[in-house]
Amino acid sequence: MALELRHLRYLLAVAEHGNFTRAAEELHISQPTLSQQIRQLERTLGTQLLDRTGRTVRLTDAGDAFARHARGALRDLAAAERAVHDVQDLSRGHLRLAVTPTFSAYLVGPLTAELHARHPGLTLTVRETTQERIESGLLADEFDLGIAFRGPHLPGVTAEPLFTETLTLVTGAGHRAGSPAADLGAPLPVSELAEHRLALLSGDFATRGHIDGYFTRHGVSPNVTVEANSILALTEVVRRAPLATVLPAAVTHDHPHLTPVPLDPPLPTRAVALLERTDAYRSAASRAFTRLTRELVHARGYPPAAAAVPVPS
Repeated sequence: MALELRHLRYLLAVAEHGNFTRAAEELHISQPTLSQQIRQLERTLGTQLLDRTGRTVRLTDAGDAFARHARGALRDLAAAERAVHDVQDLSRGHLRLAVTPTFSAYLVGPLTAELHARHPGLTLTVRETTQERIESGLLADEFDLGIAFRGPHLPGVTAEPLFTETLTLVTGAGHRAGSPAADLGAPLPVSELAEHRLALLSGDFATRGHIDGYFTRHGVSPNVTVEANSILALTEVVRRAPLATVLPAAVTHDHPHLTPVPLDPPLPTRAVALLERTDAYRSAASRAFTRLTRELVHARGYPPAAAAVPVPS
Protein backbone atom coordinates (compact mmCIF):
# COMPACT_ATOMS: atom_id res chain seq x y z
CA MET A 1 0.00 0.00 0.00
CA ALA A 2 1.31 3.47 -0.85
CA LEU A 3 1.46 5.89 2.05
CA GLU A 4 -1.04 8.77 1.62
CA LEU A 5 -1.63 12.06 3.39
CA ARG A 6 -4.80 10.80 4.99
CA HIS A 7 -2.78 8.19 6.88
CA LEU A 8 -0.72 10.94 8.48
CA ARG A 9 -3.83 12.86 9.50
CA TYR A 10 -5.48 9.71 10.84
CA LEU A 11 -2.50 8.76 12.99
CA LEU A 12 -2.11 12.28 14.39
CA ALA A 13 -5.82 12.47 15.22
CA VAL A 14 -5.66 9.22 17.21
CA ALA A 15 -2.49 10.39 18.96
CA GLU A 16 -4.11 13.70 19.88
CA HIS A 17 -7.32 12.21 21.26
CA GLY A 18 -5.84 9.00 22.68
CA ASN A 19 -8.99 7.31 21.50
CA PHE A 20 -10.19 5.85 18.18
CA THR A 21 -13.82 6.82 18.74
CA ARG A 22 -13.20 10.53 19.29
CA ALA A 23 -10.64 10.64 16.50
CA ALA A 24 -13.09 9.02 14.08
CA GLU A 25 -15.77 11.54 15.03
CA GLU A 26 -13.39 14.44 14.34
CA LEU A 27 -12.37 12.91 10.99
CA HIS A 28 -15.99 12.11 10.05
CA ILE A 29 -15.24 8.47 9.31
CA SER A 30 -16.30 5.29 11.05
CA GLN A 31 -14.17 3.81 13.81
CA PRO A 32 -13.64 0.47 11.96
CA THR A 33 -12.44 2.37 8.89
CA LEU A 34 -10.03 4.41 10.99
CA SER A 35 -8.67 1.29 12.72
CA GLN A 36 -8.23 -0.44 9.35
CA GLN A 37 -6.37 2.52 7.88
CA ILE A 38 -3.98 2.71 10.85
CA ARG A 39 -3.32 -1.05 10.58
CA GLN A 40 -2.53 -0.60 6.90
CA LEU A 41 -0.10 2.19 7.74
CA GLU A 42 1.65 0.01 10.31
CA ARG A 43 1.94 -2.85 7.82
CA THR A 44 3.37 -0.47 5.20
CA LEU A 45 5.99 0.81 7.64
CA GLY A 46 6.63 -2.61 9.14
CA THR A 47 6.28 -1.45 12.74
CA GLN A 48 3.69 -0.81 15.44
CA LEU A 49 2.88 2.88 15.78
CA LEU A 50 0.21 2.78 18.50
CA ASP A 51 0.10 1.08 21.89
CA ARG A 52 -3.50 -0.10 22.26
CA THR A 53 -3.07 -2.05 25.52
CA GLY A 54 -4.00 0.70 28.00
CA ARG A 55 -7.17 2.67 28.57
CA THR A 56 -5.67 5.43 26.42
CA VAL A 57 -4.16 4.77 23.00
CA ARG A 58 -0.59 6.07 22.90
CA LEU A 59 2.17 6.38 20.36
CA THR A 60 4.97 3.84 20.58
CA ASP A 61 8.54 5.09 20.35
CA ALA A 62 8.45 4.40 16.61
CA GLY A 63 5.05 6.08 16.38
CA ASP A 64 6.32 9.16 18.20
CA ALA A 65 9.25 9.50 15.81
CA PHE A 66 6.97 9.06 12.81
CA ALA A 67 4.41 11.54 14.18
CA ARG A 68 7.01 14.28 14.58
CA HIS A 69 7.94 14.00 10.91
CA ALA A 70 4.27 13.68 9.91
CA ARG A 71 3.41 16.96 11.66
CA GLY A 72 6.29 18.67 9.89
CA ALA A 73 5.24 17.27 6.53
CA LEU A 74 1.65 18.44 6.91
CA ARG A 75 2.81 21.85 8.10
CA ASP A 76 5.13 22.25 5.11
CA LEU A 77 2.41 21.12 2.73
CA ALA A 78 0.00 23.71 4.11
CA ALA A 79 2.67 26.39 3.69
CA ALA A 80 3.26 25.25 0.12
CA GLU A 81 -0.46 25.51 -0.65
CA ARG A 82 -0.57 29.04 0.77
CA ALA A 83 2.48 29.98 -1.31
CA VAL A 84 0.76 28.77 -4.49
CA HIS A 85 -2.33 30.82 -3.70
CA ASP A 86 -0.42 33.88 -2.51
CA VAL A 87 -1.24 36.89 -4.64
CA GLN A 88 1.52 39.46 -4.72
CA ASP A 89 -0.76 42.37 -5.64
CA LEU A 90 -2.79 41.72 -2.43
CA SER A 91 -6.07 41.57 -4.33
CA ARG A 92 -6.80 38.58 -2.12
CA GLY A 93 -5.11 36.64 0.64
CA HIS A 94 -5.50 35.62 4.26
CA LEU A 95 -3.56 36.37 7.44
CA ARG A 96 -3.75 34.51 10.75
CA LEU A 97 -2.85 36.80 13.66
CA ALA A 98 -2.57 35.93 17.35
CA VAL A 99 -2.32 38.56 20.10
CA THR A 100 -2.11 38.62 23.87
CA PRO A 101 -5.30 40.05 25.41
CA THR A 102 -4.27 43.64 26.20
CA PHE A 103 -3.56 44.40 22.54
CA SER A 104 -7.20 43.78 21.68
CA ALA A 105 -8.01 46.93 23.65
CA TYR A 106 -5.95 49.40 21.65
CA LEU A 107 -3.97 47.89 18.78
CA VAL A 108 -6.08 45.27 16.96
CA GLY A 109 -8.83 47.74 16.02
CA PRO A 110 -6.59 50.36 14.36
CA LEU A 111 -4.51 47.68 12.63
CA THR A 112 -7.60 45.97 11.24
CA ALA A 113 -9.11 49.23 10.05
CA GLU A 114 -5.88 50.24 8.30
CA LEU A 115 -5.45 46.80 6.73
CA HIS A 116 -8.99 46.87 5.37
CA ALA A 117 -8.56 50.42 4.06
CA ARG A 118 -5.36 49.58 2.21
CA HIS A 119 -6.09 46.00 1.15
CA PRO A 120 -9.84 45.28 1.19
CA GLY A 121 -9.30 41.95 -0.56
CA LEU A 122 -7.40 40.51 2.39
CA THR A 123 -9.14 38.58 5.14
CA LEU A 124 -7.88 38.50 8.72
CA THR A 125 -8.37 35.93 11.46
CA VAL A 126 -7.51 37.21 14.96
CA ARG A 127 -6.99 34.91 17.93
CA GLU A 128 -6.61 36.27 21.45
CA THR A 129 -4.55 33.91 23.61
CA THR A 130 -1.54 33.61 25.91
CA GLN A 131 2.02 34.29 24.80
CA GLU A 132 2.95 30.64 25.33
CA ARG A 133 0.08 29.55 23.10
CA ILE A 134 1.04 32.12 20.46
CA GLU A 135 4.58 30.78 20.23
CA SER A 136 3.57 27.12 20.12
CA GLY A 137 0.92 28.01 17.52
CA LEU A 138 3.50 29.76 15.35
CA LEU A 139 5.72 26.69 15.47
CA ALA A 140 2.76 24.47 14.58
CA ASP A 141 1.83 26.76 11.66
CA GLU A 142 -1.50 27.69 13.23
CA PHE A 143 -0.66 31.42 13.08
CA ASP A 144 1.31 33.56 10.63
CA LEU A 145 2.18 36.36 13.04
CA GLY A 146 1.84 37.13 16.73
CA ILE A 147 1.93 40.32 18.78
CA ALA A 148 3.22 39.75 22.29
CA PHE A 149 6.18 40.69 24.47
CA ARG A 150 9.92 40.31 24.09
CA GLY A 151 11.75 37.92 26.36
CA PRO A 152 12.99 34.36 26.22
CA HIS A 153 11.24 32.77 23.24
CA LEU A 154 10.85 29.19 22.12
CA PRO A 155 13.56 27.99 19.71
CA GLY A 156 12.43 28.72 16.18
CA VAL A 157 10.48 31.89 17.06
CA THR A 158 11.82 35.25 15.86
CA ALA A 159 10.86 38.52 17.58
CA GLU A 160 10.98 41.92 15.87
CA PRO A 161 10.87 44.80 18.40
CA LEU A 162 7.89 47.11 17.87
CA PHE A 163 7.46 49.56 20.77
CA THR A 164 7.41 49.97 24.53
CA GLU A 165 4.14 49.43 26.35
CA THR A 166 3.74 51.62 29.43
CA LEU A 167 1.37 50.63 32.20
CA THR A 168 -0.40 53.39 34.11
CA LEU A 169 -3.08 53.96 36.68
CA VAL A 170 -6.37 54.75 34.92
CA THR A 171 -9.53 56.37 36.26
CA GLY A 172 -12.78 57.57 34.77
CA ALA A 173 -12.72 61.15 33.50
CA GLY A 174 -14.96 62.22 36.37
CA HIS A 175 -13.18 60.24 39.07
CA ARG A 176 -9.65 61.68 39.35
CA ALA A 177 -7.57 59.60 41.77
CA GLY A 178 -4.99 60.90 44.15
CA SER A 179 -3.97 63.74 46.39
CA PRO A 180 -4.31 67.49 45.66
CA ALA A 181 -0.81 67.37 44.13
CA ALA A 182 -1.96 64.64 41.79
CA ASP A 183 -4.93 66.76 40.79
CA LEU A 184 -2.45 69.39 39.65
CA GLY A 185 -0.81 66.90 37.33
CA ALA A 186 1.95 65.59 39.60
CA PRO A 187 2.45 61.82 39.77
CA LEU A 188 0.59 59.98 42.51
CA PRO A 189 3.01 58.50 45.09
CA VAL A 190 2.67 54.75 45.15
CA SER A 191 2.43 54.89 48.94
CA GLU A 192 -0.97 56.59 48.57
CA LEU A 193 -2.34 53.97 46.22
CA ALA A 194 -3.47 51.71 49.07
CA GLU A 195 -6.12 54.32 49.89
CA HIS A 196 -7.89 53.80 46.56
CA ARG A 197 -10.22 51.01 45.52
CA LEU A 198 -8.95 49.17 42.46
CA ALA A 199 -10.46 47.08 39.69
CA LEU A 200 -7.77 44.84 38.17
CA LEU A 201 -7.35 42.13 35.59
CA SER A 202 -7.64 38.63 37.00
CA GLY A 203 -4.62 36.48 37.75
CA ASP A 204 -4.75 34.57 34.45
CA PHE A 205 -3.43 37.70 32.68
CA ALA A 206 0.34 38.09 32.51
CA THR A 207 -0.24 41.83 32.99
CA ARG A 208 -1.62 41.17 36.46
CA GLY A 209 1.66 39.51 37.40
CA HIS A 210 3.55 42.67 36.42
CA ILE A 211 1.14 44.80 38.45
CA ASP A 212 1.35 42.58 41.55
CA GLY A 213 5.14 42.54 41.29
CA TYR A 214 5.17 46.35 41.27
CA PHE A 215 3.00 46.50 44.39
CA THR A 216 5.16 43.94 46.17
CA ARG A 217 8.43 45.75 45.36
CA HIS A 218 7.05 48.98 46.80
CA GLY A 219 5.39 47.45 49.86
CA VAL A 220 1.84 48.29 48.82
CA SER A 221 -1.15 46.13 49.74
CA PRO A 222 -3.72 47.13 47.10
CA ASN A 223 -7.42 47.37 47.90
CA VAL A 224 -8.72 45.25 45.01
CA THR A 225 -12.52 45.32 45.06
CA VAL A 226 -13.17 44.13 41.48
CA GLU A 227 -11.38 41.54 39.34
CA ALA A 228 -12.27 40.91 35.70
CA ASN A 229 -10.95 38.77 32.86
CA SER A 230 -12.00 41.37 30.29
CA ILE A 231 -10.41 44.75 29.59
CA LEU A 232 -13.71 45.99 28.21
CA ALA A 233 -15.38 45.15 31.53
CA LEU A 234 -12.66 47.01 33.45
CA THR A 235 -12.96 50.13 31.34
CA GLU A 236 -16.73 50.16 31.82
CA VAL A 237 -16.42 49.68 35.59
CA VAL A 238 -13.87 52.47 35.92
CA ARG A 239 -15.85 54.79 33.67
CA ARG A 240 -18.98 54.43 35.79
CA ALA A 241 -17.64 53.95 39.33
CA PRO A 242 -15.07 55.76 41.52
CA LEU A 243 -12.49 53.01 41.08
CA ALA A 244 -9.07 52.99 39.43
CA THR A 245 -7.41 50.31 37.35
CA VAL A 246 -4.00 49.61 35.81
CA LEU A 247 -3.87 49.28 32.02
CA PRO A 248 -1.53 50.08 29.14
CA ALA A 249 -1.43 53.87 28.79
CA ALA A 250 -2.24 53.50 25.08
CA VAL A 251 -5.75 52.28 25.98
CA THR A 252 -6.63 55.82 27.04
CA HIS A 253 -5.70 57.28 23.63
CA ASP A 254 -8.92 56.02 22.05
CA HIS A 255 -11.09 56.31 25.16
CA PRO A 256 -11.66 59.96 26.11
CA HIS A 257 -13.70 58.86 29.13
CA LEU A 258 -10.54 57.36 30.68
CA THR A 259 -7.76 59.40 32.31
CA PRO A 260 -4.19 58.15 32.84
CA VAL A 261 -2.68 58.94 36.24
CA PRO A 262 1.12 58.62 36.43
CA LEU A 263 2.57 56.95 39.49
CA ASP A 264 5.79 57.68 41.36
CA PRO A 265 7.82 55.58 40.85
CA PRO A 266 6.36 54.67 37.45
CA LEU A 267 4.95 51.26 36.66
CA PRO A 268 7.26 48.89 34.73
CA THR A 269 7.34 48.99 30.96
CA ARG A 270 7.36 46.04 28.56
CA ALA A 271 8.87 45.68 25.11
CA VAL A 272 6.29 44.65 22.51
CA ALA A 273 7.36 42.46 19.59
CA LEU A 274 6.00 41.02 16.38
CA LEU A 275 6.56 37.25 16.48
CA GLU A 276 6.84 34.73 13.65
CA ARG A 277 8.31 31.31 13.02
CA THR A 278 11.91 31.71 11.95
CA ASP A 279 11.65 29.50 8.86
CA ALA A 280 8.04 30.36 7.97
CA TYR A 281 6.98 31.25 4.45
CA ARG A 282 6.26 35.01 4.45
CA SER A 283 3.23 35.64 2.29
CA ALA A 284 2.49 38.96 0.65
CA ALA A 285 -0.25 39.49 3.26
CA SER A 286 2.19 38.84 6.09
CA ARG A 287 4.76 41.26 4.67
CA ALA A 288 2.11 43.93 4.12
CA PHE A 289 0.79 43.57 7.68
CA THR A 290 4.31 43.82 9.10
CA ARG A 291 4.92 47.09 7.20
CA LEU A 292 1.53 48.44 8.22
CA THR A 293 2.20 47.62 11.89
CA ARG A 294 5.55 49.43 11.88
CA GLU A 295 3.95 52.49 10.25
CA LEU A 296 1.00 52.61 12.65
CA VAL A 297 3.22 52.27 15.72
CA HIS A 298 5.37 55.15 14.44
CA ALA A 299 2.35 57.31 13.56
CA ARG A 300 0.88 56.85 17.03
CA GLY A 301 4.12 57.90 18.67
CA TYR A 302 4.61 54.80 20.77
CA PRO A 303 8.11 54.83 22.32
CA PRO A 304 10.59 52.46 20.67
CA ALA A 305 11.16 49.07 22.27
CA ALA A 306 14.78 49.94 23.08
CA ALA A 307 13.48 52.43 25.62
CA ALA A 308 11.89 49.72 27.77
CA VAL A 309 12.97 49.78 31.42
CA PRO A 310 13.88 46.35 32.81
CA VAL A 311 11.72 45.19 35.68
CA PRO A 312 13.76 44.71 38.89
CA SER A 313 13.98 41.13 40.10
